[in-house]
Amino acid sequence: MSVLEVRGVSKNFRGLAAISDVSFAIAEGSITSIIGPNGAGKSTMFNLITGYLPPTAGEIRFKEKRITGLPTNRIAELGVARAFQIARPFRDLSVFENVRIGALFGKAGARDVAVTTRRAMELASIAHLAEQPAAALTVGQLRHLEVARAIATRADLLLADEPCAGLNPTETAAMIDVLRQVRKNGVTVVLVEHDMPSVMEVSDRLLVLDAGRLIGDGPPQAVANDPKVIAAYLGTPDAA
Repeated sequence: MSVLEVRGVSKNFRGLAAISDVSFAIAEGSITSIIGPNGAGKSTMFNLITGYLPPTAGEIRFKEKRITGLPTNRIAELGVARAFQIARPFRDLSVFENVRIGALFGKAGARDVAVTTRRAMELASIAHLAEQPAAALTVGQLRHLEVARAIATRADLLLADEPCAGLNPTETAAMIDVLRQVRKNGVTVVLVEHDMPSVMEVSDRLLVLDAGRLIGDGPPQAVANDPKVIAAYLGTPDAA
């Protein structure tokens, strides 16, 4: 079953095509990575899915419901959450208080806020930091906090924007473990990521964007060996 469907989506900015007729479906319970060179349209695609930008053409559906053009808060209420690359927590609040804010919003319906908050911190491996002020966290810990705040909204789909960028190998391994735990607990995950070793390790599937077009789609190893993908990253197949 597909939890997310992108159908013929395009996005133009004053005549410049950032996304051109892109279609794909995300299987429920999967981890999918969207990769591509800088300027490929990866962040634009996340902005379209989460309602930060309206598409110029095409349709986006979440759990078979059309979400094209809905405001961000309405999309969040349906169960879509986004973890940003640059975390902007409330620095003077504790980790628990920051994650609790996520639990107060997001997916519609009754919830036990305290239980939801603690569960999100456990999944993101930051329960031991509950009383720490956000200002005291390392870059790696802030990434975990960002994921915890997102899944505290009780999301069914997590869009994570470069969660491994700039992390050392130990921090990267910890983040991969978190993403796997999130998936294990029923949340479908879509990543935008440049760290290819992490992408290859954690992903069930890769989608490759280049200049706004989808040029690759499939299992990680097959996509990584695709001449079109190699050319997009390294210039030409011969250079690769």
